[in-house]
Amino acid sequence: MFPAGFCHSSERDALIAAMNSTNRHHQNTKSMQPVNAVPIRRVLVSVFDKTGLERLARGLKAAGVRVASTGGTRAAMASYGLEVEDVSAITGFPEILDGRVKTLHPHIFAGILARSDRPDDLEVLGHHSIQRFDAVIVNLYPFETVVGAFQSDGGELCSDTQPACLPADAIELIDIGGPSLVRAAAKNHAFTAVVTSPEQYDDFIAAIGRGGTTLVERRQMAARAFERTAAYDAVIARWMARYAGLVAVAQPLVARSTAVADPSDTAPPLPSRFTLDLEQRMLLRYGENPHQSAAIYAPAGTHLGLAGLKQLCGKELSYNNLLDLDAAARLAGLLAAGPAAVVVKHTNPCGAATATTLAVALDTALAADPASAFGSIVAVNRPFDRSCAERLLAPGLFVEVIAAPAFSQEAVELLTTRPPWKASVRLVELPSGNPWESTAGLELRSVAGAILAQFPDDCFDDPAAWRVVTQAVPAASLTEALDFAFVIVRRLTSNAIAVCQGTSLVGAGMGQTSRVDAVSIAIKKAGDRARGAVLASDAFFPFADSIELIQRAGIAAIIQPGGSKRDSEVIRAADAAGIPMVFTSRRHFRH
Repeated sequence: MFPAGFCHSSERDALIAAMNSTNRHHQNTKSMQPVNAVPIRRVLVSVFDKTGLERLARGLKAAGVRVASTGGTRAAMASYGLEVEDVSAITGFPEILDGRVKTLHPHIFAGILARSDRPDDLEVLGHHSIQRFDAVIVNLYPFETVVGAFQSDGGELCSDTQPACLPADAIELIDIGGPSLVRAAAKNHAFTAVVTSPEQYDDFIAAIGRGGTTLVERRQMAARAFERTAAYDAVIARWMARYAGLVAVAQPLVARSTAVADPSDTAPPLPSRFTLDLEQRMLLRYGENPHQSAAIYAPAGTHLGLAGLKQLCGKELSYNNLLDLDAAARLAGLLAAGPAAVVVKHTNPCGAATATTLAVALDTALAADPASAFGSIVAVNRPFDRSCAERLLAPGLFVEVIAAPAFSQEAVELLTTRPPWKASVRLVELPSGNPWESTAGLELRSVAGAILAQFPDDCFDDPAAWRVVTQAVPAASLTEALDFAFVIVRRLTSNAIAVCQGTSLVGAGMGQTSRVDAVSIAIKKAGDRARGAVLASDAFFPFADSIELIQRAGIAAIIQPGGSKRDSEVIRAADAAGIPMVFTSRRHFRH
């Protein structure tokens, strides 16, 4: 009956005895079957969100329903011409502790929890002069929308609606009475209806007019109520864990000058338990393939990252679009030093560039691999203007999605009226802010029956920690290219190789089972552009065989993490070829 470790044997025996005693009591108590329809004669109303309250008040008044309420809700409903009984008159006790205690009283909760098929329950109500509530209408303090992520540096909780919400303010927004009322009514749904959203008001009023709520309706209401309190508690639990320092606080990307050699040295441990409540944001046409159903879900209350995207036009986003969009946006975010454009196909960048202007960066990125750029996803890290839009009007070019922090009106007009694919292209604005806030700083990935979690590989590398391991030293003119290439390679699927000319990707080899194959593909993609370029590897070279290919291609310098037991062989091969090589001591696998 009980799982191992549930309790000690003495505790278990006592619990079983108590349960048996309760069962005997039930058997000896004369009971009736629950009625299907419960007429609504008396309700308790306490809502933070006053949306639709006038409609509700007028519906209750028209049906002759008696109403009890608290504070601001009572005043609002009274203003709509409804006679409302103050909860304090029922409890015989005033609201105290600045409103923290007002409904937590037996005269309220007994009226909600009494079972109409239990004569002994009804006898208790009569003995204490307690009247039943047939329905409870409650919505909760909007903790998840008012309170944002805890900022460890400033000690404040920030959000769009409350820029400086201190922890003490956040704690006051934790609703106690509301969830208790909701849970009580939901538990007793056989006899008590519970309404937790203004969206339910019309159906509830209609049910009153039909003679009461049905058992099926009350079960459905209870299910929604428990979903609501579970989601509410999950949001508070995540916030409290961050506030208490039990989980990492997601930090935004920092400038290169403040990068640390290894952020894992200062990162807090992973949480032993992680509460996550997900809500469906978008039902997708299908998944990776047409026979797979799919949707996008996001943590309740979050509107950062892809959870907060705003689609301006075009066809519906697909499952594959969203995967590619995530890859493109994350790389564009890493290229924070200047205007940058990224072109992605099947989650891998086939073009990426930074330049003095966004239009030039976009042109260069698209030219890196024109064949792969057809039907691609484009992401930029600056507002998308008319000059950028004009770059996409070239004949024979087609992109699926363009993502940017914002679009100018001229750019939108051009892209939705001029190219032949104008009706298809999706223009997507992505909000600023750290998308990992809602997941306690963790990147989550599903596997069969479980979730993998890690801190995202989005921190900047620190070139001050890099070292040249060959006799030849890279020319100063290659410093920027080496830096750029090592950023790009981290967003390619392993095994990954990136060949870059200046701050432009010209050849990529990724997803290979051998590194030498990845080198070969990247060099072939780069063609003549490989001469004088730099080459980055996401992990060490296990053998020296790649160096010969790199030498023949005319690569000017190599950057890689190092760490192989054959590093000395690879270094000797690079020395023999006269190619400078830099070790970064940090791997960037992406599977």
